[in-house]
Amino acid sequence: MSTYLVTGAAGFIGAALAKKLLDQNHKVVIIDNLSTGFRENIPEGCVSIIGNTHDRETIEQLTPYHFDAIFHIAGQSGGITSFDDPIYDLNSNVTSTLLLLDFAKKTGCKSFVYASSMSVYGDENPCPVFENSDKSPKTFYAVGKLASEGYMKMYSDNFGIKTTALRFNNVYGPGQNMANLRQGMVSIFLAQAITNRHVHVMGAKNRFRDFVFIDDVVNACLLGANAQEEKLFNAYNVATNTKTTVEELIETMRKMLPFDFTVEYKGSTPGDQFGIYCDYSLIEQNIGWKPQYNLEQGLKIMIDWALNLK
Repeated sequence: MSTYLVTGAAGFIGAALAKKLLDQNHKVVIIDNLSTGFRENIPEGCVSIIGNTHDRETIEQLTPYHFDAIFHIAGQSGGITSFDDPIYDLNSNVTSTLLLLDFAKKTGCKSFVYASSMSVYGDENPCPVFENSDKSPKTFYAVGKLASEGYMKMYSDNFGIKTTALRFNNVYGPGQNMANLRQGMVSIFLAQAITNRHVHVMGAKNRFRDFVFIDDVVNACLLGANAQEEKLFNAYNVATNTKTTVEELIETMRKMLPFDFTVEYKGSTPGDQFGIYCDYSLIEQNIGWKPQYNLEQGLKIMIDWALNLK
């Protein structure tokens, strides 16, 4: 049995990761401030610490534990939302990373996995985007993710910690917060379609994304923590190398839902990327990860789950 720390386990990705680790008979300690997650999402069997990952007092509660790996999934998790309070975004996404890296150094934890984002690339690159493509963040959130990657490299170079930044593309699947209409393109559109029979799209129908299913994301986290790579710091795209426009996503939903809905394209959001999809050949080559679900397979699973929510 190994012992792992998962931050953000009351949220979508963190809860799925914590559950998978428990299913593998590991001990799991979690931190969450419940600002956007829900206590009932935390899998039964976790040791729970409720608090901010950017507070030293919270990190000090980890002192009794020695972790085989730290999965830092928590953080303010929306580009749009980062404009509301850039200071909170900085603390949530960067200060927290520094505190946890320092904890890893002091306690001898040799593996650190971070939930980064494709948003670090911005809109300046031809697609598909590779890990060495230009970085042109358009939101405070994206700036913070890129800054955290820089600190991770420093801790790898200077203190010998294996750090892995996973640049998640648009993650979707069962467990996503359907009530949060500012984060997660799939969940936003699906929630509106189910609740209102109407979808309001902020932005053009030809915008595009790369949608990656939650089970594939969890698998990337596990492989990232345990792989033996040549370099101590690695940044990987977690993606499908598939371009899906907003219109294509909505029409795929329309085919799968047992009712029709109307669509309105109106308005825009600050800092929104027009379009991106990412190459995943580096993570496949280095640690053997590749997506197991295409959009139609994953969306069917998510829609079946969403239609049965009470």
